Amino acid sequence: MTDNPALLVADSVNRCLALAETWLAWDGRPVLTDGANLWTPAKAARRIQDHLIDHLAEVEALLAGATPTPDAWHGRMVTLDADWARFTELDLAEARSRWPRLAQSYVNRYATVPDAWDVPRDPNWTLRQIAEHVAGVVWYAEQVGDLRFGDSARIR
Repeated sequence: MTDNPALLVADSVNRCLALAETWLAWDGRPVLTDGANLWTPAKAARRIQDHLIDHLAEVEALLAGATPTPDAWHGRMVTLDADWARFTELDLAEARSRWPRLAQSYVNRYATVPDAWDVPRDPNWTLRQIAEHVAGVVWYAEQVGDLRFGDSARIR
């Protein structure tokens, strides 16, 4: 048996938190990526959390033999008014509390069903594929980046 694929999610969350620790230095200017996506620390934090929740709900539905409920989030294509808020010490504390608990939920859940990791679930992904996809959550954090040194690259 291989390592629990959800460990990739936990590693990714740790990287997200390491970047989020630098967002306290955010100067209020958004980062523009791919010529069309506007990013702020609060938006990245929202997307990280939404992504973790969405796919955990998907995993639970698949394991219960149910059809996953499609998400209705607007995702990264919109910037909400709340996304313009400062990213404060309390926001970081909330992320430090919430994100690792969500990641641990993946690890714990996957640990209970190792024989199910690679079972085909058409039209959905396998549990392993879901974990690999969710590990990509760090992409959201990377859009804001490391602001520890007053990152001047506002367009990425």
